[in-house]
Amino acid sequence: MSSAPEASTLATPRASWRDSMAVYLQRRVLIVLLLGFSSGLPLALSGSTLLVWMRESGVDLGTIGLFALVGTPYTLKFLWAPLVDALHVPLFTHTFGRRRGWLVFSQLLLIGAILLLSLTDPARSPLFVALGALLVAAMSSTQDIVVDAFRVESLPESEQAAGMASYVAAYRIGLLVSTAGALFLVSGFESTGIARGSAWMWGYVTMAALVLIGTVTALAATEPEQSARAEAATSTESAFVRVMHAAVGAFSEFLLRRDALAAFAFVVLYKFTDAFSGAMTAPFVIDLGFSRNDYAAIVKGVGLAATLIGGFAGGFVARRYSLAASLWIGGVLQAIANLSFSWLALSGVNQWALAFAITAENFTSAIGTVIFVAYLSALCQNPRHTATQYALLTALAAVGRTYLSSGAGYVAKATGWPLFFAICVLVAVPSLLLLAWLQRRGHFAALQVEKI
Repeated sequence: MSSAPEASTLATPRASWRDSMAVYLQRRVLIVLLLGFSSGLPLALSGSTLLVWMRESGVDLGTIGLFALVGTPYTLKFLWAPLVDALHVPLFTHTFGRRRGWLVFSQLLLIGAILLLSLTDPARSPLFVALGALLVAAMSSTQDIVVDAFRVESLPESEQAAGMASYVAAYRIGLLVSTAGALFLVSGFESTGIARGSAWMWGYVTMAALVLIGTVTALAATEPEQSARAEAATSTESAFVRVMHAAVGAFSEFLLRRDALAAFAFVVLYKFTDAFSGAMTAPFVIDLGFSRNDYAAIVKGVGLAATLIGGFAGGFVARRYSLAASLWIGGVLQAIANLSFSWLALSGVNQWALAFAITAENFTSAIGTVIFVAYLSALCQNPRHTATQYALLTALAAVGRTYLSSGAGYVAKATGWPLFFAICVLVAVPSLLLLAWLQRRGHFAALQVEKI
């Protein structure tokens, strides 16, 4: 296919500034925003917040370190995503629909898992804590599977990036509530005279209650039309056949797509520049001479604000430009932002310089993330297995973040900080070359035609 369709896509009228902002007030986008809060809330309850509770209870560091394995369901969720795509939940599916039924069901199970975890005692039975945390992670990742499918199917292409920006912002807020918010809450309970163990229990009970925000949202939402059509088309098939179609169809549909291997490589590499530099951000800041307070206030505080603003900026970019043009903007910006860290390495300990570098990195990273997720969503064309395909794509994207970036420390040690972050810019080049090649082949224009 020639590149002509891509050029015509670029020539389509851009959304006005008012339309680009008004999209965030659309009911569908607001639904996705609230579901984002529900998705972000449980992550720390089986992670960092739980580790604080365990350490305060006197659990040894070796045991605490093993709790990193509790996050395994988030990595392997694509294995049971076909079940979410294909199986009906008795009563729930009939009452609420295919996606909403699974949403309400997974959220009720999540609430139960958090309540179960709240009743455990880390000092007496770390094993039961581990089982409770594993259940929370499994139910949370199942909720993520359904929310991703619901978002992709319920939002038209023009609202996908805005929906993802809203989702990311609310996800971060939910995560903040279950980390800093939960810790402040436990301290507040303790200040009233409640014993520490009971304070932690009531803190987790409160977090479980907040999941109801997502449940109420699911009840207020409407079933995506794509999902309803897919449900009707498979109503005569057995559960086994539906599961097999979801699992096999999700793979085969990707593999049969033109330039599939190049697209897969692009999915792996697009956020690689972020992952490579991000793996070294914390040690770089400390190694340069900044204090833990500097790290907490600037890297986490200022960084969060920049991420939230960058997410909405990414939605605005994707709303005004074609998918390919948006990917170029996000890819180039997130790569060049690494040079701010090279400048910081040469500047030394300067809080304003650190704030600038962190703002630049988090702002551009969020723009790239929102646009990238809009691309992943565009790849999921068949509502019969949206959940499976999206889970597979996110697992593939994690390869760059988890495995390819694992050697970043050795590169930094060999080159020094200024040169290391300059190398992080070059790391983005393969993804940009793939982007140019796929654009020339009409890959992105074809995705937009399929959506229509």
